[in-house]
Amino acid sequence: MPERVDRDGTPAYRFLGVEVTRREAAFLVLGILFLFVIPDIASLSDSLQLSVIHQGLLFGFAAVGLNLLLRHTKLTSFGHAAFFGTGAYATAVLARYAGVQSVGLLLLGAIAAATVMAAIIGVLSLRHTGLYFALLTLAFGQLLYAIALGQSALGGSDGLPIRPGPANQPLLFGTAFSPDVYQVLTYYLTVVVILIGLFVMYRITQSPFRNALDAIGQERTRARFIGLPVRRYVWAAFVISGIYGGVAGGLYAVVRQYVRPEGTLFFLRSGDILFMAILGGFRTLVGPLIGGVVLVFLQDVGQDVTQYYEFLTGVVLLILVYGFPRGIVGSLRSGGIVNTRLSELRREPSVLSTWSRNAVQSIERKVAESLTSLRIILFGVD
Repeated sequence: MPERVDRDGTPAYRFLGVEVTRREAAFLVLGILFLFVIPDIASLSDSLQLSVIHQGLLFGFAAVGLNLLLRHTKLTSFGHAAFFGTGAYATAVLARYAGVQSVGLLLLGAIAAATVMAAIIGVLSLRHTGLYFALLTLAFGQLLYAIALGQSALGGSDGLPIRPGPANQPLLFGTAFSPDVYQVLTYYLTVVVILIGLFVMYRITQSPFRNALDAIGQERTRARFIGLPVRRYVWAAFVISGIYGGVAGGLYAVVRQYVRPEGTLFFLRSGDILFMAILGGFRTLVGPLIGGVVLVFLQDVGQDVTQYYEFLTGVVLLILVYGFPRGIVGSLRSGGIVNTRLSELRREPSVLSTWSRNAVQSIERKVAESLTSLRIILFGVD
């Protein structure tokens, strides 16, 4: 049963180690219910496709894992698609060459492969920090991409299908379903896995392990002086982060029933995962998940609207980044910049003119600085 506790003077409830206020509990329940009714909502609208939301959630889940590194250790990985792709290809290899049909076993294989890959890359790259760490992760990601692209056993650029057994599809609960039912059931499986993953990540971020990572992220030398095994802690965080990527990749393979190097291992996929974490709010738990859905949705809608969808997506993302400087979730939550500005606007509507004037002045200043930089680049003088 939930236990009532006091959080800084505000009544809250603790259940299974999760502590929430009434308002947070209401948002939590509504969010979970919304996730489960998305297939019904998607069936009512042609503009909202379940596959797009599903794909956004999967990449967002990989971003949740990356966020552990980004938020607490201040390490930026440019190669997180390596773990996503490892999970996806491990699933494909098990289905094609070992004839594994069970979705559960395929996901366990994806987790095992991603864990091993993250452990190896972590040992080899965590000796460095900052730019060198980022470049090493990028290099390892591209190395795996080149291997998948060049190996005929992995299908080369054509990729591999995941259609094992006489049913020609992975089996859920030992049963083959029609394509429509399979799509919905795998979506619900993804939602359950995501909820478990978020719960585990929440417990990690409430543990002494998180405090150690924060100390390491703030100052490594000081953390080492107080006795923290810095490299071991960061390696553990790196492996956990990779496992989230592997689970997401395994689910992606099970859902799509096909994997290709471009969609799973290419370096731009790593950039997408990193951007999802920042767009949603890397200082929050669910922000990367929201960022994943928003980015994949914008890319999909943009393709339907115009052939210049990348330009359109870029413009919308710029608006989001400038409008939500702490990420979508980080800016919208209580105490965030959006809520603060809305409160100011409610108290004093005339503040809108001040904001407009400041925005114009800021744009003029940025344009002047850009022109100055351009003159220096072109003519070498200010």
